[in-house]
Amino acid sequence: MGDGQGAGSVWGPVARAGFVRSAAPWRAAGYLLATGVSGLLLCVGLLLSGLVAGVLAVLLVGLPLAAALALAGLPVAAWERRLVRFLDGGRVPDPHLVPERPGLAAWLRLRYREQATWRDLGFTLLAAFVLWPVDLAVVGCVLAVPGYLIAALPLLLLDGEQVNVLKVAEVHSPPLAALLGLAGLLLLPLVAYPLAVVAAARAALVRLVLAPGAQEQRIGELVRSRARLVDAFEAERRRIERDLHDGAQQRLVALTMVLGLARLDAPADGPLAGRLAEAQREAGEVLAELRELINGIHPQVLADHGLPEACADAADRSPIPVTTRFDLPGRLPAPVESAGYFAVTEALANLAKHSGASTATVEGRYVGGRLTVEVRDDGCGGADPERGTGLTGLADRIAVVDGTLTVSSPPGGPTLVRVEIPCAPTDRGAARG
Repeated sequence: MGDGQGAGSVWGPVARAGFVRSAAPWRAAGYLLATGVSGLLLCVGLLLSGLVAGVLAVLLVGLPLAAALALAGLPVAAWERRLVRFLDGGRVPDPHLVPERPGLAAWLRLRYREQATWRDLGFTLLAAFVLWPVDLAVVGCVLAVPGYLIAALPLLLLDGEQVNVLKVAEVHSPPLAALLGLAGLLLLPLVAYPLAVVAAARAALVRLVLAPGAQEQRIGELVRSRARLVDAFEAERRRIERDLHDGAQQRLVALTMVLGLARLDAPADGPLAGRLAEAQREAGEVLAELRELINGIHPQVLADHGLPEACADAADRSPIPVTTRFDLPGRLPAPVESAGYFAVTEALANLAKHSGASTATVEGRYVGGRLTVEVRDDGCGGADPERGTGLTGLADRIAVVDGTLTVSSPPGGPTLVRVEIPCAPTDRGAARG
């Protein structure tokens, strides 16, 4: 995994033979300098923001600012993760989840509920009020001592009389200043080690606090694996539909035509004509059943034209008069359209078998980042998932795409089946292969 490699590479360069000659010491110095300066600026910014929020809180105007300060850790944590990547090249994964639906409200709701947001805030306070003085002090001490020694001779030559080395000793002799400069050059490789160790320790702290924990990683992997399974399932359904449509169905059509031609060649009053007619009728019934099977697997109208047309086609095939109304911004993701379509077909099948309804309506709309599909009927009601009406399996199917199924079916009716699925419109073309 990239995480483990990145964590190991924080300490790895310090133990390598060519560490002093590599770019690792300079990266460590740049890392601590960047974290120190950004921490100082962050400290000033947080103090000023907190002061302003406290003053304005009296007028209730500062309360939104105080709430916004809780999210101050998000950009700071992102910056810290990027700096660690600059230091050792290892990526620190972002622990934050992607909102289920677009919009600022959904993003804020998710961020305030995440543990990672509060870890980011805690580390931000630590960086602003504790870590940055340590970072700058280490960089200053480690680089200032060799720097002062190396600069002793040039400063003495410029002054002509004396130079104060590290503010503790006055040097008047150029040979002594040259020896101090040589000592500074010899000391410079040695101070690279404590500099790199401090930088590595700070980067390890960033990984410990700002990287996703084991449980978060498992949840994220489960979410990603479920999305992959849904996509693979839909792709397999479309493949089976294509194979049946282009293979078995076409051969049955050809068989029906051959049987029809054979009937023309057979004597009209002979037994062969009757058997051929029976065979042709059986082939036609098998073909009709196969078409229904293909339509149940993944209807071509859904793939070619989208959810409204597919639901209208399902309504036309219903034995009960069904009116459909849809208001969608365009095509939706394939799993969402498939789940919405099969929710409608299952609801129509249930009302045809159990409701005793005379009419039904199917309405679909897209509002607030959610697809909502409602199926209403004027039947007798009393739909119960425990009685094997297919609603339990339908709820499981909707849950796969993070949707919800709501059924309102009091005794005496009417029945309302509502499906809500978070999604975003896609820019894909009208046809899908």
